[in-house]
Amino acid sequence: MKKLFLFPAGLLLLLTTIPPVVDAQWVRSNGPYGGWVNSLAISGNNLFAGTQGGGVFLSTNGGTSWRAVNAGLTNNGIRALAVLGTNIFAGTWLDGIFRSTDNGITWTAVNRGLTNPNVNAFAVSGSNLYAGTMDGVFLSSDSGANWTAVNAGLTEQYITALFVSGTSLFAGTASRITEGNGIVYRSTDNGTTWAPSTYGLTNTTVTAFAASQANLFAATNGGGVFLDGGLAWTEINTGLTNTYVLSLAVSDTNLYAGTEEGIFLSTNNGMSWRAVNTGLTNTYVASLAFCGTDLFAGTDGGGVFRSTNNGASWTDVNLGLMYAFVNALAVSGTNIFAGAGNGVFLSTDNGTNWTTANTGLTNPDVKALAVSGTSLFAVTDSGVFLSTTNGANWTAVNTGLKDMYGHAFVNALTVSGTNLFAGAEKGLFLSTNNGTIWTPAGFADTAVKALCVNGANLFAGTSGGVFLSTNDGESWAPTPITSGVICFAAGGNSIFASGADVFHSTDNGTTWTASNIGSMNGALFVLAVADSALFAGTQYGGVLVSTDNAAHWTAVNAGLTTTDVRSFAIVGGYLFAGTYGLGSLYAGPYGGGIFKRSLSEMTTSVDLPLKGVPPQFSLKQNYPNPFNPSTTIRYALSGRSRVTLSVFNALGQQVATLVNETQDPGDHEIRFDGRDLASGIYFYRLRAGDLVQCRKLVYLK
Repeated sequence: MKKLFLFPAGLLLLLTTIPPVVDAQWVRSNGPYGGWVNSLAISGNNLFAGTQGGGVFLSTNGGTSWRAVNAGLTNNGIRALAVLGTNIFAGTWLDGIFRSTDNGITWTAVNRGLTNPNVNAFAVSGSNLYAGTMDGVFLSSDSGANWTAVNAGLTEQYITALFVSGTSLFAGTASRITEGNGIVYRSTDNGTTWAPSTYGLTNTTVTAFAASQANLFAATNGGGVFLDGGLAWTEINTGLTNTYVLSLAVSDTNLYAGTEEGIFLSTNNGMSWRAVNTGLTNTYVASLAFCGTDLFAGTDGGGVFRSTNNGASWTDVNLGLMYAFVNALAVSGTNIFAGAGNGVFLSTDNGTNWTTANTGLTNPDVKALAVSGTSLFAVTDSGVFLSTTNGANWTAVNTGLKDMYGHAFVNALTVSGTNLFAGAEKGLFLSTNNGTIWTPAGFADTAVKALCVNGANLFAGTSGGVFLSTNDGESWAPTPITSGVICFAAGGNSIFASGADVFHSTDNGTTWTASNIGSMNGALFVLAVADSALFAGTQYGGVLVSTDNAAHWTAVNAGLTTTDVRSFAIVGGYLFAGTYGLGSLYAGPYGGGIFKRSLSEMTTSVDLPLKGVPPQFSLKQNYPNPFNPSTTIRYALSGRSRVTLSVFNALGQQVATLVNETQDPGDHEIRFDGRDLASGIYFYRLRAGDLVQCRKLVYLK
């Protein structure tokens, strides 16, 4: 599976009909919904969902609504869930196992004896709890208080799946190097010893197990489903049109397989399959579970779906299941639209509630949004889509826009009168009929990253600088900016452009004044102008505001639970920020989603930092990267904290501790020498008090 995240230029849209209410900090909007649901677990009437970026969510009403239950979780990347009596267990990447004894309200780390913190799977047998890690299987017989490795005979110890069937414990594994070509093992003595059980398996990378009466099934990554006949496995894939099977579930005589292309049902022990996907708008099904007679499917980006009729039809049940990654925001009248990795969402009540608006949107990974009158445009990797019904229905409008391979790769859209411009990787395109037909409009084979209209002037930001057209794109002239630009903002006589620096022009781009926003804030993704102030959304520094045309900046991040801001919209005295759940795969509780804050409050009573003290805790990308043999790691502390900075290999094993002490607020850096390590991918994690961030580094000898 590949996830490609592109960062569109922000859209600045104004609406002044909704009376502002002053908020002294950012408030998270109740949406959008969905997300990557890696695991599902049932405890009585409680349904738990473990997500990739939002931690654990709980539903007590059959999925009708959800709420986050993450107090005490220092890692929101949940790989696995398990229930043992009244205990709920969550397995994470890099932070090990957490236990809740109060239905997820609070969590406590339970890792004593667990030598690898990467937990991919659980299995329960009586009072025994098994955890599958990237370094083998661990057993706890005291509800997670202590763990013991049980790996005798396991030559492959990268565990991908665990399952108990009768008196046997099964483990699916993968190669440590390729994460494929694993071995299935069986233990008949509670994990004390293991023996291979692969005869008949033509694909040995097992992702899940399930049992129905005397039958044991194994799902594989590319080989489909296999049935254990006791002495050998038998392939059972007739009708299974996708053999990348991620999850299995059993109810009576029904066997369900969740694949990369939907759900399949077998009523004859896997001898034949048929697709059951009606209403399933996201078909990458990572997890399946029954709660009573209802079947739930956790998907990769689309959240949770429920079927009450044995898979005949599906309904998304995501109210309150927060989505962490928002690429774009746009406003049309009293409607606010959010473009995320799982489609378009609409709010008609200033962000209080959101509904999906995806019918006809065949690619839900939305990179940018634009509004032209009653037309709403959405940019995806499949090109541009048009809705004239506030997102109720969508139509692809790509004629002339795609290349010979069927790719559009549009980065930005903007409207100039009746003209619609699309900035793409292969140049600029123009449509004069609402996207029905596109024609080239300059910059052939040059990536156009950002577009902006200011009066009669059209600006294009490319990797080679900023260009200006005063005749609706018929001709272009270079401006003094020759460096790459990825976003613009305009207000009154001012135009702002940003790449590595922020540039300001008051004479339609003839001259520019440059100012540095600070390398500690990382990339700058979006700009917006409002109330005589300039706002910047950054990768590490959150939201910054300048009241002197970008000469000086102040962070305004109170209440913002992530520093990674990708899009802005201005609605009725509020600034809305679309954010990413920073480090959601492996870092601590950052949230993500959509936030809003009063504009007047930020421009009159900003979060003034102490002189010389960073406004936000952040871990920077190491430089150089890749490196040989050493690299520099920089980080910022907003308060005095107990700090640990550690390096892990790809298996989650700690290979170095660079910092382990109490440090004062400010900017810090340390040199890491990897000459004693093997070439490969490593991760470095910074923990300061309850805050955690993690990044990847690459060592090449």
